[in-house]
Amino acid sequence: MYRNALEFIKKWGQKQNRKPLILRGARQVGKSYLVREFARKESLSLLEINFEKNRELAELFDKRSIQKTLEFLEIQYKTRIEPKTTLLFLDEIQAAPEIIPMLRYFYEERPELKIIAAGSLLEFILKDHSFSMPVGRIEYMYLGPMTFEEFLEARGETGLKKLIEEFHLKDSMPLPFHQRLIDQIRTYCMTGGMPEAISAFLENSWEGCESIKKNLLSTYEDDFSKYRHRVSDLRLRKVFQKIPRLIGEKLKYVNIDPLERAKDLAQALDLLCMARVAYPVYHSSANGVPLGAEMNEKFFKLLFLDVGLVSSACGLNLLDLEREEDLSRVNQGRLMEQLIGQHLLYDHPPYQTPELYYWAREKKNASAEVDYVAQLGSKVIPIEIKSGKSGSLRSLHLFLKEKGLSLGVRFNSEPPSILKEKNMILISLPFYLVGQWRRLCEES
Repeated sequence: MYRNALEFIKKWGQKQNRKPLILRGARQVGKSYLVREFARKESLSLLEINFEKNRELAELFDKRSIQKTLEFLEIQYKTRIEPKTTLLFLDEIQAAPEIIPMLRYFYEERPELKIIAAGSLLEFILKDHSFSMPVGRIEYMYLGPMTFEEFLEARGETGLKKLIEEFHLKDSMPLPFHQRLIDQIRTYCMTGGMPEAISAFLENSWEGCESIKKNLLSTYEDDFSKYRHRVSDLRLRKVFQKIPRLIGEKLKYVNIDPLERAKDLAQALDLLCMARVAYPVYHSSANGVPLGAEMNEKFFKLLFLDVGLVSSACGLNLLDLEREEDLSRVNQGRLMEQLIGQHLLYDHPPYQTPELYYWAREKKNASAEVDYVAQLGSKVIPIEIKSGKSGSLRSLHLFLKEKGLSLGVRFNSEPPSILKEKNMILISLPFYLVGQWRRLCEES
């Protein structure tokens, strides 16, 4: 299945001053597949080492001599390492953290050799490492679930994918295509963006897709035993299972478990965020960019890894989505907030750390909240997820007026439209155009 991130890796591979690349992301988002696909498409000889399966192979890496390391690898794998045609893939590198600082020596002594490393729980090593990080000698790339456009391409709906990629606000979306795309979004909300789940669905098996998602959720929970020295796996499971039901709400630890100390629950949640199965959406005053400059870490909402996993965790099925004409109302709006949120998290360049913010004002009889605020160049854009034509946009209008801004975005189930009033422009986009929002805002 095609991933947009493949283009980023291709450009990396063509650089003259190329540094070792480290892929960061949760388990099963497709990191290993992406590397193998890159090697296949570029006709590279792939030498893949999985340190989780073969921890002892770390002993072949001699920090005193990169040349000796390459010779040892050639002997072990009975192959010739040619710098221009070989791709060295160090998978699950978190299982051999002593290899990470060696990447700088590969860069300094063998810069022509293509090296990619990946790790599912790499964030723990990078946070608690006792070694010297090869700062300035490595590059990062962040990978999330497959996007809606990638889902369309995997499903063979290349015509619909091209349609939304070439859609302009001055055009109208033909109603038959609008309805087809809404139907596709319903399906995507159930399959989600995890490659293995989509692959099972493409084999015409809803049961297989659901089984894969349930197994993925169980796999993440099984990983919790690895954190036992940090926090109890029982508490981790409790927090993990609650997150899909808390999406869109300002987090209050009492809503997870009123009998647990907030400090203990916060520690568990921090671990889940480091594992990238959960993401904090922090409050920002949003007076300008960067949004993180006015972030308040005390107030945040949560996102889960993937909308399909949220559907499974909440016990939803396709019939639940088909019964509700307005997708904004499914599961009290949480599902669409997850859908939009996970796309916004990863709509930056792949080398940029995923981050997302929201805005709220809490005053007696005058509270307001905007679901998300995003950066578009030097501008701050408020983004709301609201029901069709009747959805109230009081908070969005208040935000625009208070910040002296002129452009806002609403996502719903209706065909795309533009509403102009006084000095404000509201772009109303159907959920299936979430991947195009930046381009369409720049057009306006």
